[in-house]
Amino acid sequence: MVKTLLKNKKLRFTAFRKEVLDVFLNTPNAVSIGDIEERLKQFDRITLYRTIKSFMEKGLIHEIVMPGDIKKLALCPAECSSVNHVHTGQHIHFRCKMCENIFCLDLHEFPEINIPKFKVDSIEIQGTGICNICS
Repeated sequence: MVKTLLKNKKLRFTAFRKEVLDVFLNTPNAVSIGDIEERLKQFDRITLYRTIKSFMEKGLIHEIVMPGDIKKLALCPAECSSVNHVHTGQHIHFRCKMCENIFCLDLHEFPEINIPKFKVDSIEIQGTGICNICS
């Protein structure tokens, strides 16, 4: 699966990229750089940051910045692409008030917002509440 994900995003397979991608694949919620560092066996920080940057540029992962929280990273949906470092893919970023985890939730139908005199190309929706694990 890792090789396919990297190939689909035109990224070369390396053992380190596999290890970083495994962190995302084995975590149901968004992760911080610190979370990734804790789960890696042995790594060079510069290589990690370059890997994260490559993953973001190719639309493999995306950043999530919730108010009052540190930056987190999550896998992009399969249909997400990155053009000029702007990710496409419609979902909600949800923070659980109990466990503080952030999740990307897919929507079957994205709400349409009409703002007079403006052309809206993308919308970011953030929600808070209690996740299905904590409820």
